[in-house]
Amino acid sequence: MSDSTENQENMEEQISEDDWAAAMAEQAPLDSGSMPAAAAQPADIFPSFGGNAAAAGVMNELDMILDIPVQITVELGRTKITIKNLLQLAHGSVVELDAMAGEPMDVLVNGTLIAQGEVVVVNDKFGIRLTDIITPSERMRKINR
Repeated sequence: MSDSTENQENMEEQISEDDWAAAMAEQAPLDSGSMPAAAAQPADIFPSFGGNAAAAGVMNELDMILDIPVQITVELGRTKITIKNLLQLAHGSVVELDAMAGEPMDVLVNGTLIAQGEVVVVNDKFGIRLTDIITPSERMRKINR
């Protein structure tokens, strides 16, 4: 190897070591608990949640989601059967469900239980009268069972 190539490599190593030393020197004050003045200022990224302006902003944000469709399902009951029994079902077959007669039916929104109710018939159409709204804490309790 020539002397010029060795000198070039030594200079690159020296520059590299100097860069690492500078980076470590910048890191040292942060490790010792002192923060630069620029880092002490909170970033103004998120809007404030205080005051009446925030309430109006929340209502505007809520308006954005009011048109999003959700799937509501009223569940009469459930059961598990084998594929063999499923293939034997025919017109007039009766499938036993786990719900008892007169028991409230579950109302699910996108698969999450939100209420219970009873069946009503209005103008020859079925509907459901909500009898119990499930609170978030009740939902968590039912999930943990």
